[in-house]
Amino acid sequence: MWWSNLRSPLTRGVVGTMLSVTFGSLLLLLLAALPAPARANEESEAAAVNISAILNQFMVGYDKRVRPNYGGIPVTVGVSLYILSIGDLSEKFMDFTFDMYFRQFWHDPRLAFERRPGLDKLVVGAEYIKLIWVPDTFFVNEKVALFHQATTENQFLRIMHTGDILRSIRLTIKATCPLDLQYFPMDTQMCTLEIESFGYTMSDLKFRWEDGDKSVQMSPDVSLPQFNVLGHRQRIVEASLSSGNYSRLLADVQFDRALGYYVIQVYIPSSLIVGMSWVSFWLNRGAAPARVGLGVTTVLTMTTLMASVNAALPKISYMKSIDIYLGVCFFMVFGALIEYACVGYTAKRIQLRKNRFLAVQKLAEEKKEEALKQMNNMKAMELDLKQRHPDSYHMQGCRDGRMPGPPPPIRRDHPKQATVRLHSCCMMTCTLNGGPEMGPEPTRQITGMPPAPPPPAPPPQAPPERLFGMKASDIDKYSRIVFPITFLSFHLMYWMIYLTISNEIVDDLVYLE
Repeated sequence: MWWSNLRSPLTRGVVGTMLSVTFGSLLLLLLAALPAPARANEESEAAAVNISAILNQFMVGYDKRVRPNYGGIPVTVGVSLYILSIGDLSEKFMDFTFDMYFRQFWHDPRLAFERRPGLDKLVVGAEYIKLIWVPDTFFVNEKVALFHQATTENQFLRIMHTGDILRSIRLTIKATCPLDLQYFPMDTQMCTLEIESFGYTMSDLKFRWEDGDKSVQMSPDVSLPQFNVLGHRQRIVEASLSSGNYSRLLADVQFDRALGYYVIQVYIPSSLIVGMSWVSFWLNRGAAPARVGLGVTTVLTMTTLMASVNAALPKISYMKSIDIYLGVCFFMVFGALIEYACVGYTAKRIQLRKNRFLAVQKLAEEKKEEALKQMNNMKAMELDLKQRHPDSYHMQGCRDGRMPGPPPPIRRDHPKQATVRLHSCCMMTCTLNGGPEMGPEPTRQITGMPPAPPPPAPPPQAPPERLFGMKASDIDKYSRIVFPITFLSFHLMYWMIYLTISNEIVDDLVYLE
């Protein structure tokens, strides 16, 4: 029978071969009938399996506690920064905040793998970073560091087939920045980010800038409200500490303060306040409430402005340029207040002298009137003597023209010390400033002639109107010129000096385009 022939070995081999060929042909037909995306998915699944095998193979005998080339040459770690934004530069707290991509490059031969077509690097997530050795990099002048985790942890790891590693992480750093406010607000500040290994000395790890002068880059959108970012520079130094020598990278960013805010908020208002204090020079000297009120108001306003400016600044022990300006403005308005005090004092002293002069003049007029009254009384007595004793009055000496000897003077006591002397031939003199000590005043009289008229009185002196050669109104006149010229001269010198010396230039600075 035919089925009995199938039991022979030869027959069974031929049948098996035919069935295998038939099944293989059907399988090829089925694979050819599948669409192209399905084949790509199968190939990607096969590749994923291979990458997982590679990653798992790295962990065989790998110790993340040991650095690469342990006991040999030090590991060289390249660093580059890309600054996304600079949030704040605080003068009060002496720090600055910025957001950046921080990238580190190093070589770990334990993570090298065989290069395959289309597979020369592996890009893995943050979970795998915890399984390998990474540099113990820290920021020396850091205050606060923030790792971003929205929506996932913002870092990745890139492993090249040669064993070169790239780690990139997004960080927000607040670092200290000691500011020199000597030229504030016309200053330029240099803030530094210091990068160093925490535990590895230079015999184990060295830092370098990965891309030379282009290792530090900034986004073109970086801007601050009060500063202009001029540029940056990179440096490499060796830090010598008690635990050893460490490699340190320095990234300097230079800021130039924008002056517009302080011109609008400080310089212009303070200048207007000083100008307002000069209005008192044109007010009447008698308007004391108006002038004193204006002076006190400007002084208090300047005090408030100085306090508000320094409230946002640290309590430093040296003078800032804005302190010099506000100090001069304060003394200008205070000087305008003191000027009115000088005007009032000068007017008061002049008035006191005038009152004293008028009192003395009035006393002299009283003396003169009393003396004239005495003279009139003496004339009446002389006429009475002439009528009673005409023979004794007309003597021989009067007839031959000789001056007879004067009769004894008639003295009368008077509280004003006025002395009156009578002479023959109708002669009479009166001494106002006499007193008993004064000798007789010599007179000449021609016989038969009327007595000589008294000498004309000197013109009356004007009352004093000046003190130290200056009137009270002269102080206001001079102040109207001296104060503005002084303030304008100070303005010119201030801006010329500080705008010149505050323009500091750094030679190796890479300026932003």
